[in-house]
Amino acid sequence: MELSMMLDYSGDPRRAADAAADLEAAGLDAVWVAEAWGFDAPTIMGYLAARTERMKIGSAILNVYSRTPALIAQTAAGLDAMSGGRALLGLGASGPQVVEGWHGKPYDRPIGRTRETVELCRRIWRRETIDHHGITDMPLPADKGGRHGKPLKMLTRPVRADIPVYVAALGPANVRMTAEVADGWLPTLFVPEKAGEVWGSALAEGTALRAPGLGPLRTVAGGLLAIGADAAAVRDLARPQIALYVGGMGAVGKNFYNDLAVAYGYGDAARRIQELYLSGHKRDAAAAVPDELCELTTLCGPESYVRERVESFRAAGVTMLNVTPVGPEPAKSIETLKSWL
Repeated sequence: MELSMMLDYSGDPRRAADAAADLEAAGLDAVWVAEAWGFDAPTIMGYLAARTERMKIGSAILNVYSRTPALIAQTAAGLDAMSGGRALLGLGASGPQVVEGWHGKPYDRPIGRTRETVELCRRIWRRETIDHHGITDMPLPADKGGRHGKPLKMLTRPVRADIPVYVAALGPANVRMTAEVADGWLPTLFVPEKAGEVWGSALAEGTALRAPGLGPLRTVAGGLLAIGADAAAVRDLARPQIALYVGGMGAVGKNFYNDLAVAYGYGDAARRIQELYLSGHKRDAAAAVPDELCELTTLCGPESYVRERVESFRAAGVTMLNVTPVGPEPAKSIETLKSWL
């Protein structure tokens, strides 16, 4: 099992990137950079490539609406070149509020767009001449306004033609597609004890269609990390983030994280969190997050307990444990956790 962390993008990105880079020596295998509607991820990823030597650097995630598939492929290939073959391309559909509200694009065919982007990225990295007509047209045909385009192949030679592609997916159809075509899966609010019940069928169905050359699906999941006698109290720091996702990431009926909380069996709490969050009572929404959900999505407690949590994630198929160390000595926490993997 590998060990990664999600970069904190809420504050100074350079300071956060420097802190993540310093954890490379402690054993961190990868760092994931979010984008949302804040700073762009590729700029920070390029900085990390220059600050590190061994660590993998991934996007979590680049959405498939705001950039063309060709630009996504170029960005991943550029990062792979600058990092010496350490890029991980995390893709996803994001959600309607971000895609339509921030990027001004209609939120249509999310699964088809993701599948097509994965396919085109791989073809582009293989330096195929691209003549593709689907959701994306390459080149643009005359009946859609094209006049001068011709099929092209990538001008430069990528360091790797098989940059690993990870897909953020929660719904059954999207998870099924991910298990079929992606190198890896990026679930959010992953509860290892409930994962099989929620996603088992979708993963099995997608895996049955998976090309043998892709190898087994890799899974990235984890949560807040704190190791110590009083570390269980750190779980409460997860409440605002869970409330943001379950309550604020989408409108009523259009929130994938809320749907996931319902699927986990927290239906009443999920509805209450959303009601409070969308009415502006964010602190109350955080307080309404079930204690059990805070516990099962984190790794916080005495050493023996955290080791048990690690094994729960491993048993659920997690191949890269993605943590956020909390406390004054993050390097020590990463070093300790790495020794257990």
